Amino acid sequence: MFSLKKLSPSITDMIRFDHSHVMVTFHQYTVDKRPSVKKALAETICDALEIHATLEEEIFYPAMRPRAHDRKVMDKSEPEHDEMRSVIAELRGTDPKSPRHDELVFELMRDVVHHVADEETVLLPEAEQTMSKDKLSELGVQMTKRRLELVTPKAGKIAANTALGFSSSTAALVVGVAGALFAARAVTRKSA
Repeated sequence: MFSLKKLSPSITDMIRFDHSHVMVTFHQYTVDKRPSVKKALAETICDALEIHATLEEEIFYPAMRPRAHDRKVMDKSEPEHDEMRSVIAELRGTDPKSPRHDELVFELMRDVVHHVADEETVLLPEAEQTMSKDKLSELGVQMTKRRLELVTPKAGKIAANTALGFSSSTAALVVGVAGALFAARAVTRKSA
């Protein structure tokens, strides 16, 4: 019998994967894409960022707060999420044919790149230095379980946007990861 602990990556690896997924999606977005593709890519970015921010705020940041040596990075992380949510709200209400839609996607990308740089150069290495591998794995399991709760209601929308917005090779990668998450959920249910 498999356990989720054996299947789940560490929390720091999961955060890095989320960052990579969003960056790959940003790189698919160009101003010359069809409006329907731009909308699908923007929705994929928005959903991924909202889920990621929730996971960090509920699981990672509380575990890191007592360990963080760089208080400045830790203290600005959640306000940066709030700013991203504000841009996401405006982006979702903007017609993908409008130049403002492109501007908002690129503004969001700039915000995310800055945020990712802080996390990947400060918070994630600090987590790996101050937490045991078991703790990082335990937090990874918590993040996997919570991610499944957040993704499940949006699974159809995410699949449709992935099919519309990505090239076939990138879509295959994203669908493969989604399949692995659903397999982990099935294992979780069996072991529960």
